[in-house]
Amino acid sequence: MVLSAPPTAIETTAAGTRPARRAHRWPPRVVLARTVIGLLLTGYAVVSLYPFLWMVSAAFKTQQEVIAGGHLIPRDPTLGTLVDTWNRLHFFDYFLNSLKVTGATTIGVVVIYSAASYAFAALHFPGRTALYRLFVALLFVPGVVTLLPVVLLENRLAILGTHLGLVLPFVNGTAPFAVLLLTNAFRAVPTELRDSARVDGAGELRILTRIYLPLARPALITIALLTAIPTWNEYLLTRVSLNDPATYTLPIALQALKSSQVVQYNSLMAGALIVVIPVIIGFLATQRYFVNGLTGAIKG
Repeated sequence: MVLSAPPTAIETTAAGTRPARRAHRWPPRVVLARTVIGLLLTGYAVVSLYPFLWMVSAAFKTQQEVIAGGHLIPRDPTLGTLVDTWNRLHFFDYFLNSLKVTGATTIGVVVIYSAASYAFAALHFPGRTALYRLFVALLFVPGVVTLLPVVLLENRLAILGTHLGLVLPFVNGTAPFAVLLLTNAFRAVPTELRDSARVDGAGELRILTRIYLPLARPALITIALLTAIPTWNEYLLTRVSLNDPATYTLPIALQALKSSQVVQYNSLMAGALIVVIPVIIGFLATQRYFVNGLTGAIKG
């Protein structure tokens, strides 16, 4: 007597027949735990997102409706608050100042630290490892600790109160993370490509611009984004450094909305929305590269 195996379900595919996959069932404890965690994370997301939604809502309300409160969605939405805030406070001038400082800082970070990271990743020179570790160690130094020395140094260099006095500290402050991320991204580039380019007579600058930078595009965009957002939103150093209203950036310009005894909350939220919109647009446009850049840095 021959014992046969119990019949199993089969499915037909282009490659032939194979046993059908059984539906995977999570144990009840796992399902409960995942449900609880999902609910907690959803609640945290709602609580975190509510202030932003309130800001957007108040920007399209009148002052009376904001004070009345009681509802998030404006009953009679209007663009008048945004237009009035933009025109009354000359936000376009402050917008250009913020754009100038942010653009110069981002370009400086990408150019300087892509070259430095290429040296750490592909070149050999005395003290390379020690210098790289020093850059990484600077990640643990709070920026506020260097605020007073930076102000004193800029005062002696006669650049305090200028946009250059903002760009240089911002570029320097981004060095640790930029070097860490870009060095790991460059180390992932196959050395055979660099060796082949050198055999063909390419110099280091050409290898960097033609091979390394294109292959490390996600990391470069990630660094640019992580530089632009804090620079655009920077308040402390900007407030300490700038004294001339003509040089103010957008975060400092928001203070003018609180200068009167009665705070116009709708105007204040409209100004905050104007500051935030470019950041949101920039992140949405580059989020795919942002995730890939961080993933590559972690793997490196």
